[in-house]
Amino acid sequence: MSSASDLDQVAVLDLVPVIPVVVLERIEHAVPVAQALAAGGLPVVELTLRTPVALDAIRAIAAEVPAVTIGAGTVTHPGQAERAAEAGAQFLVSPGSTPSLIDAMRSTDLSFVPGTATVSEVLRALESGCTDLKLFPAEVVGGIGLLKAIGSVLPQARFCPTGGITPATAATYRALPNVACVGGSWLTPPDLLAAEDWPRITQLAAAAAGTAPTP
Repeated sequence: MSSASDLDQVAVLDLVPVIPVVVLERIEHAVPVAQALAAGGLPVVELTLRTPVALDAIRAIAAEVPAVTIGAGTVTHPGQAERAAEAGAQFLVSPGSTPSLIDAMRSTDLSFVPGTATVSEVLRALESGCTDLKLFPAEVVGGIGLLKAIGSVLPQARFCPTGGITPATAATYRALPNVACVGGSWLTPPDLLAAEDWPRITQLAAAAAGTAPTP
């Protein structure tokens, strides 16, 4: 496993086998959910910029859980990249990519993972100098079959497929040579967040990280 201090030497996609993709509605959940994921062996959080509390949640995790590598996900326009960096994000992830969005993410000097969904988008990302990419929404756009096809013609591209992946399919994705890790929203489902069931989130993280004890 890698922690926040390792990000200068290790690519984001190499930090953990599953990157937790987290949507938070309540700021008070930020620190305990990060702690719960780290306790299970996943000291990385991609906190999506989908809710009003997202930037404050990134600030809280960056300040109070330094062992966790905190990133901002769902970066959809250039201004969000700078605001996420100012909030303390250590990496950025976008669901798709445009030249201006890639330029904005690059200008922050943070590691970033641009989103792609087609071969043409992968080619454009490669032309811009990006080789570590997100495939989104993975299951909808072709999933494992698409990644196999892309790998046969563009082996230099590496992916974090996200969207519709489950604990049952994660290992199959990760077995592909062009997949470094997967993104997982199943680790922090809304019902567990609402119940503040941090031990269960730790259990899910441990299963995903391969650190759960053998029965």
